[in-house]
Amino acid sequence: MRWKPSIGGLLWIGVWTFPLLEPAGSVTATSGGVVAGAGLALFTLVYVVTTTMAFDHRQDLDRVTSTGFAVVAALGAGLAAAYGERWLVLMLFVAACGTAVYAGRERLTVALVVLGSVLVTLVLLGLLHHAEPVRLISTLVSAVLASALVGAVRRMSRLIRELQWAQEALATAAVAEERLRFSRDLHDLLGHTLSVIVVKAEVVRRIAERDPATAAAQAADIEDIGRRALVEIREAVTGYRESGLTVELTRAKGVLSSAGIAATVQRTADPLPDDADRLLAWALREATTNVVRHSGAERCDIEISTVDGAAALRVADDGATAVKPGGGAFGNGLRGLTERFAAAGGTLEAGARVGGGFTLVARLPL
Repeated sequence: MRWKPSIGGLLWIGVWTFPLLEPAGSVTATSGGVVAGAGLALFTLVYVVTTTMAFDHRQDLDRVTSTGFAVVAALGAGLAAAYGERWLVLMLFVAACGTAVYAGRERLTVALVVLGSVLVTLVLLGLLHHAEPVRLISTLVSAVLASALVGAVRRMSRLIRELQWAQEALATAAVAEERLRFSRDLHDLLGHTLSVIVVKAEVVRRIAERDPATAAAQAADIEDIGRRALVEIREAVTGYRESGLTVELTRAKGVLSSAGIAATVQRTADPLPDDADRLLAWALREATTNVVRHSGAERCDIEISTVDGAAALRVADDGATAVKPGGGAFGNGLRGLTERFAAAGGTLEAGARVGGGFTLVARLPL
């Protein structure tokens, strides 16, 4: 257990100990003044430390603060019983310390019992010393008000501490979300790029001997794709990657054509907001990658439209399936995109078509 006292808390709790000046001023006039002074000093020290610890709201300090309060209560009651009416003010601090240690919804009953016990003890000590009724009532009211003030401040400090914890949790969640975004981006980038490179490499291998010129052109495309992929990965790492839907449509047509898949593109949507444009571009890239890698299709239709205030992307092929084998209805990329669309208030649906083939439909409200 490590505890670092709050300087602000020590100052706040220490400043309002000025009522202790009254018993301190009577130490020299009290029989056994050295013992009284030492007892008062110890009482003040334990009170300040215990109350400051209580304001930290740490469960691992509960046993320490409870022990500290027991010492404060014993010293306060003992000193007030031994040295007279002017020392009754110590019970005010006993009540405040008890409220600091036990206040809170989880221990409200304990706090009320402690406060009631302190007030009863104060009354008995007042009767023992034949304290003036006005003075006794004034001390009782002060003890209640001090306890209420400490309880309110403790509650406020608790809310402030919870706000700090919430801010820390939000910061941690933001970091986790950014890591998830980064992993998704890398998956989409590398999965698509490597698929294109594999397709073009297969083309080069098949035609290298009979058509060296075309094979050389395909090899040049592979080199260009590799260079572009490096740039995109660097941009993804820095968080500034901007992949537009228009650019992605051009890429999709080129990739599908290289794989021997006839592609048709129909776009009736107006220019889209940047966020929607980028998100639909990701969906188109993932769909194209799946069609090339897994579908065995001969034809793929891509349609981008605006329907009922929402941008819609539809990618349909006539192949067997367009998801990763063994991945169920959705592969990792599609699951990640589904989560992204849901977070943006949209939907992404993918499944087999009636009569064969596979369809991906993404909708995003504008």
